[in-house]
Amino acid sequence: MSRPRGPSVRLKFTFSYVGFLMVAGILLMATVALFLLRYVPNHSILAVPAGPGGLRPRNFPDRGDLERAFAPRAAEAMIFLLGFSLLGGWFLAGRMLAPLTKITRAARLAADGSLSHRIELDGPQDELRELADVFDTMLARIEAQVAEQQRFAANASHELRTPLAVTQTLLEVARNDPVGDPSELVSRLQHVNTRAIDLTEALLVLSRADQRSFTREPVELSLIAEEAVESLLPLADKRGVAIQTSCEPAATSGSPTLLVQLASNLVHNAIVHNARIDNATRGTVRVTTGVEGDRAVLTVENTGARLSEELVSTLVEPFQRGTARIGSDHAGVGLGLAIVNSITRAHDGTLTLAPRPAGGLLVTVGLPARTGS
Repeated sequence: MSRPRGPSVRLKFTFSYVGFLMVAGILLMATVALFLLRYVPNHSILAVPAGPGGLRPRNFPDRGDLERAFAPRAAEAMIFLLGFSLLGGWFLAGRMLAPLTKITRAARLAADGSLSHRIELDGPQDELRELADVFDTMLARIEAQVAEQQRFAANASHELRTPLAVTQTLLEVARNDPVGDPSELVSRLQHVNTRAIDLTEALLVLSRADQRSFTREPVELSLIAEEAVESLLPLADKRGVAIQTSCEPAATSGSPTLLVQLASNLVHNAIVHNARIDNATRGTVRVTTGVEGDRAVLTVENTGARLSEELVSTLVEPFQRGTARIGSDHAGVGLGLAIVNSITRAHDGTLTLAPRPAGGLLVTVGLPARTGS
């Protein structure tokens, strides 16, 4: 919106200093004048010795003389004070506003698309230093989010392009081989199309969670976890994985649909990234809920391969796949933990991933506990 340009803040501060000093100077001059005139009579005549044998009257300055002498000097002092306050106020306002000039320059660079610039204001910790530090923190977060969104867009484009490229290849092969079995082509196309649909739905869920476009409702986290476990029991049986549950009441608030998605993704990941089907030892998934302090907590841990801290720290990034996912018969779309992370943040919660010493992963989700009815 276009607005007419007004006087600068520096000029306003200068006039404020000038006005304050002029008012203080006038009050000071008035106080001095009243104090002096209070003790000076209107007419002052005093008898003094005139010489041998007598006295003669002599006139001393009266109130009128004092007023005529004081007024010009007071005017000169006020003129000097006006000039001094103008120069001093302009200088002091410039010194005080120098940090704001740096902040404005950084904001202008950020508006032009440069998010790497930082103010890094020196000096003591005051209001302006706090404002500059908050602005630097904001720029750092925006820069990180923009970089994350750029990576996400590039990865999403790549992931969406893959099923389309596979579909095109299958169709070209079928066209060049008209006597081939069409049922096999249909089966492959159906598999590729299902994967593309799963990826698109995952992207929609991720976008919905990031935008927080949902209504908060009272939710019992233990029931959410039990529902997720029950729906995934067939997959666990198929892969030879045992699921253990210990679900204590844990009330929170949020979107039931998104929280079911969160719990399902965690349990699903714990199942498919567990011990292999042909292993002698059966894999295990343990799901627990409860309340810790002011948090409703959901934990999902599984047995499996040993994971490094470096690998675990990248698993919440979109389309990041651990070594167990590559070549798996249930590879997924690479958005499971990314969706969990977004849903957790949308519910003002915390997500913690830690490798288990014996192998596997421990995931802890902490959401604000709901108190009262």
